[in-house]
Amino acid sequence: MAPIEIERKWMVMGWPEELADKLAFEQKMRQGYVSVRPTVRIREEETTCSHRAQKPLQEEFILCFKSKGRLSRKEVEFPIPVEKFREIEDLIGEPLIEKVRRTYELQRGLSLEVNHVDAGLPTEFWYAEVEFSSEEAARDFVPADYGLGDYLVDDVTDLPGQSMGEYWETTRLHKTDK
Repeated sequence: MAPIEIERKWMVMGWPEELADKLAFEQKMRQGYVSVRPTVRIREEETTCSHRAQKPLQEEFILCFKSKGRLSRKEVEFPIPVEKFREIEDLIGEPLIEKVRRTYELQRGLSLEVNHVDAGLPTEFWYAEVEFSSEEAARDFVPADYGLGDYLVDDVTDLPGQSMGEYWETTRLHKTDK
């Protein structure tokens, strides 16, 4: 059975200054979609800095499949050779979404992933996510308990139109392709 991804999402502004000393690593990413329903995505990830000795700087190319869902959904992803990534990128034929992700360590084994998407473009935005081991843990998460009450304010987890796939559709696909 496919692993379940359980995460909450917030719209944010900028990097969380209160977590600067908790930065685990930063990645530059480019991602594109073969399909949004169901989600079939490719992503290039380049870890640009790491504060964990066991996480060396690296570059990965990933193919990912996701089921429907907002708070939780099935997700299957695996590395692919760079040549296959380039072939799929060419097949997509649209500029990939660029983003920078910083991952911060939180208490109780959680991590906060903050993403700056399409920097410099009119559509640029920021969002943050926290992954959980259960839907109950996700629903019980209170940002203020982690010192993030003023940062994680705009919870968009359950709102339609907030996925990266939907962003792809509105910013990359020509209206005749929808």
